[in-house]
Amino acid sequence: MKLSVLDLSPVTGDATPAQAVRETLEVAKAAERAGYHRFWVAEHHNISALGSPSPEVLIAALSQVTSTIRLGSGGVMLVNHSPLKVAEVFMELEALAPGRIDLGLGRALGADARTGGALRSVGSEAFPQYFALLSAWLLDAAGKQPIPDNHPLHDIHAQPAGPSHPQIFVLCTSQESAEFAASMGVGMVFAEFIARSDGDAAVAAYRKAFEPSLFQAEPYAGIALVAYAADTAEQAWREDALRRAATVSMLSGRRRRFPDLDAAETFLGEHAGTPILALVEGRSIAADPRAVVDRLARKARRAQADEVFVMSTGPSLATRIRSLELIAQAHKVVA
Repeated sequence: MKLSVLDLSPVTGDATPAQAVRETLEVAKAAERAGYHRFWVAEHHNISALGSPSPEVLIAALSQVTSTIRLGSGGVMLVNHSPLKVAEVFMELEALAPGRIDLGLGRALGADARTGGALRSVGSEAFPQYFALLSAWLLDAAGKQPIPDNHPLHDIHAQPAGPSHPQIFVLCTSQESAEFAASMGVGMVFAEFIARSDGDAAVAAYRKAFEPSLFQAEPYAGIALVAYAADTAEQAWREDALRRAATVSMLSGRRRRFPDLDAAETFLGEHAGTPILALVEGRSIAADPRAVVDRLARKARRAQADEVFVMSTGPSLATRIRSLELIAQAHKVVA
């Protein structure tokens, strides 16, 4: 099981979104030191609790403060952007950090409908067409498959040209999106923390339907979920209260930020016994390092996942980094 990190630049306590973006750089450096395989950042718009709307900007910055860890988007919301522009941006990132760039693509907006309108998003129904255009430009730029002369875009090329292109993934929350990734011959990552359901069936459908492509010859599947570790299970459960409270608040229809652990625990106490809290707590992984890694390993085996992406959102930068360090150390012991 490969371990990687997904970081959403969470805005915690009295921090500002700008501070949250800068903290992501520190988390990435810590993840590289700890030996994680990849470090991915995301695209969200008009969400006060998440700091970064531009994964491509963060990846460029991360490429200058790391040297070995793979860097990528989890993901770029493709329908918010021109496919040509995405191809150009990620070919440029590949030029800055050859062999270290991943392009994870999402079908959704990463925003509410009104914000999507302000972004001039074309809507998720355009994703297959946009994906086909993006793929053509990437393969052309990497010299793998030139755009044919009879193609409407034959004289338009994404620069800078190769010799390599990013590794491509589709971010999935359903069996349908997993089968799309399989039909395109690219990797997939099932976002359990969004879907609120197990990705086992989606990964199985992906593996069954996978068709080799110029992007990759074999299927490759990941699972992304929230996991938090501290020195003791009790400490981990308490420090995870901020995330659980924020999740319960979001699922209840009103996003809230909690200034500290006491406020989060008070909020959770007010929702004791509710189905939403039971759902959130039932899917929470917050424990001592060995217990966290055991659950991650069981998840990987059950889902037949090649890789697990861990999202740790502690009450501070220090606890977030400490959680990732503890998980990595426990994983090395088990391995």
